[in-house]
Amino acid sequence: MNFNTKLLHGKSIQPYSDGATLPAIAQVSAFAYESAEQQEKVFTHKAMGYAYTRIGNPTVAAFEQRVCELEGGSSALACSSGMAAVTLSLINILTAGDEIITSSGLYGGTLDLFKDLEKFGIKTHFVNPLTKENASKVINDRTRVIFGEVVSNPALNVLDIKSISEFAHEHNIPLIVDSTTATPAVINPIKLGADIVVHSSSKYINGGGNSISGIIVDSGKFKWDFDKFRALEDFSKYQNMAYMVRLRTDTWENFGSCLAPQNAYYNIIGMETLGLRMQRVNENADKLARALNEIDGITVNYLSLNSHPYHELYKTELNGNGGAILTIRVGSREKAYKVINNLKYVHIASNIGDIRTLAIHPQSTLYIHSDKAQQEAAGVYEDTIRISVGIEDAEDLIYDFTQAIEKANEELDKKDNK
Repeated sequence: MNFNTKLLHGKSIQPYSDGATLPAIAQVSAFAYESAEQQEKVFTHKAMGYAYTRIGNPTVAAFEQRVCELEGGSSALACSSGMAAVTLSLINILTAGDEIITSSGLYGGTLDLFKDLEKFGIKTHFVNPLTKENASKVINDRTRVIFGEVVSNPALNVLDIKSISEFAHEHNIPLIVDSTTATPAVINPIKLGADIVVHSSSKYINGGGNSISGIIVDSGKFKWDFDKFRALEDFSKYQNMAYMVRLRTDTWENFGSCLAPQNAYYNIIGMETLGLRMQRVNENADKLARALNEIDGITVNYLSLNSHPYHELYKTELNGNGGAILTIRVGSREKAYKVINNLKYVHIASNIGDIRTLAIHPQSTLYIHSDKAQQEAAGVYEDTIRISVGIEDAEDLIYDFTQAIEKANEELDKKDNK
C-alpha cells in the first residue's frame, strides 16, 4: 500500500461507530463504568478501557495509531506539544549524572530545553555537525542518548541517520530523532536505524495551524540495558517495550502532558492530506529558492540547490524532497525587517508547517535567548529570514518576495540619500 492510500485506508484505521468515516471526539474528562470491579480492572491494566483523559482517550488513541503505522513503530504516545514530546522522550530514560550528545544547530526551543536539563544534573555535549566522527570525541561511559533532528530548523543540516545510529548502537545507546520537518511522507527514520522518533505534530502532520500537539513513536527494537538505564529498572520485565510502558504509565501520566481530544481530531483530519501537502510545499519551496537565488544580494539556503552542503543526503536520504523551510540572508537586520514588512501574501508568524506561507526574523524571536555562537551554529544571523513555504501558487510567492525585496532596497536607498 502506497503512502497516500495508507493515510486513508491503513490498518490502523478501524471502522467507526454508526458508519462514520472519522472517529468521534471523546471530549470528556472521565469514563463511567457499570461496576467498581470493572473499573478496578481497567485501572490495574487487567482489562482494556479508558479511565481518565489525562491517561488515555479513544480519539487520542486513534491519532496515535495512525502516526505509529506511518512511522513503522511498535507504539506511539501523543503529547500536548512538540516540546512536551521532546522533553518526555529524553527524561523517560535519563537521571542525574547522565549525558546527552546532540547538535549545536538545533531548533531554539530544544536548545533551551537542554540548558534547563543541566539544572537537573543532565549534561549535554553539543557538536557541529552531529556525525559519528564528532560524537566519538565526546562520548563517555555516562552517555545515555544521542538526539538529532532529521532536518534541522532553520539551518537545514541533514542527519545521516544510518551512520549515527550505527555509532549509537555500537555504544549501546539509543538514537532519538526529531522528524518534524521531514515527516513520514518523506522518510521513515526507524527503517534507517533510529530507535525513537518525535514530532511536533502541530506542524506538517496537522498542516492547518489550528492546534498544538506532539507525538513520540517507539520502534520497540532497542535492547535496553537495565543496569545502564536506571530510569527503566522497574520496567525490566517488559524488555524492548520498557521504554513505552514507563513513558505511558509513569513519565507522561505524571507530567500531565496529555493531548486534548479536540486537537487529536484536528490532527487526524489534517494528516489525511499530508502526502499531497508535502509534495506541494516541496515544489513551491524549490521554485521560490531558485528564483530568490537569482537576485543580487540575496543568499539562499535550501537543500535542492547544488551548492548546499547536504545536497547529497537530500538526494539519497530524503529522496529529493527539500521540505518547506528555506532561509535567506539579505545583508542587514534593517533590510530583513523591511523585506518582511513589505510582504503582501505572507504572514509574519513563528509557526512552520502551515498551509499558508510564513516568515520570521529568527534571531530576534526564536533564538533571542541564544548567544551569537549558538545562533550561527543554527544558521541564524542578524540578516536571516526564515520562510515556511505554504501551498499557494509558486508564481505568487515569487512575486511577493521579489517585490518585497525591491521595496526594501528602495526604502534603504532613500534613507541613504537623505
